[in-house]
Amino acid sequence: MIIEKIYKSRINKIDFNDISFGNHYSDHMLYCNFKNGKWENPIIKPFGKITVSPISLVFHYGQAIFEGMKAYKDKLENVFLFRPMENFNRMNSSAKRLKMPLISKSIFIDGLKKLINLDKKWIPNNYGQSLYIRPFIIASDGKLSANPSKKYIFMIICTPAKNYYSTPLKVKIEQKYSRSAEGGIGFTKAAGNYASSFYPTNIAQKEGYDQILWTDSSTHSFIEESGTMNVFFYIKDCLITAPANEKILSGITRKSIITLAKEKGLKVKECNLSVSELLYSLRKNLVKEVFGCGTAVVVNHFKQIGYKGKNYFLPKISYEKRISFFLKKRLLDIQHNVVDDPFVWRKKINFF
Repeated sequence: MIIEKIYKSRINKIDFNDISFGNHYSDHMLYCNFKNGKWENPIIKPFGKITVSPISLVFHYGQAIFEGMKAYKDKLENVFLFRPMENFNRMNSSAKRLKMPLISKSIFIDGLKKLINLDKKWIPNNYGQSLYIRPFIIASDGKLSANPSKKYIFMIICTPAKNYYSTPLKVKIEQKYSRSAEGGIGFTKAAGNYASSFYPTNIAQKEGYDQILWTDSSTHSFIEESGTMNVFFYIKDCLITAPANEKILSGITRKSIITLAKEKGLKVKECNLSVSELLYSLRKNLVKEVFGCGTAVVVNHFKQIGYKGKNYFLPKISYEKRISFFLKKRLLDIQHNVVDDPFVWRKKINFF
């Protein structure tokens, strides 16, 4: 691996007590080309612009996938990744579905560790903050043909991050537009999945909501996800979330929340929750909490759910008494090495 170091870091221009998600990027990035049927030797070089042809197939046929993961520091400046093999495996699952070349563990994991080693000063020290890591692959072949590309670029970039959302959310149950469909690519982290959500989300925001509760594409009768998050409903004494399938992203935070909830002794059901059942439970005041989760957001609770012009307000509970607060804190404690990690999720990076 070739490593090109910068001469002067931009880190002194960053106030880590006042960072907004995605506005600042670390000094370096990993870059790797796929040509002639194989990945070339990756390069770590200063963060900057790249050159691609205007006829690269990513622009025309949408072969683009990505991952989202984080690096954390503890009080002793040790650095940890959280369940990185899950991201590695999911990226290759996405690549397979979009007929893109699989990435090797040596390029993904070893390259990532070398990049983090070089930019470790960009990882915030504050509890709850992290270095958000964005690996991605795009098609770079320069031939306008509706076929899989023969050339690709794999990159990793990093941005210091605080929580993506900072306030309770108002969401709307979607009844027209869909995020994914049976046999589609909803389970992948394909760029197009997110692009198609922008317009209906913008409509919801004009109506006074923050995000959408996505429903199934066939009948809009069952809850699937919320915005870019997996979603949980705490109804009566049971935590309910939609099953991960070909329509729903198998979120790593989602998996972790399920494990932590069971560890606490909560009843957890991965099942299809109908819109009618949710509305009934809201009317009967059976819904104690609703919250979304994901790598960027971690955990964020909802305060209002809208459906066909009617709004349902969720119970006002202090943060400390919320199941979502407990699960978020338990997760962050593990990620920041505040408590023991009985699940072996936390992977320490040994710097060199």
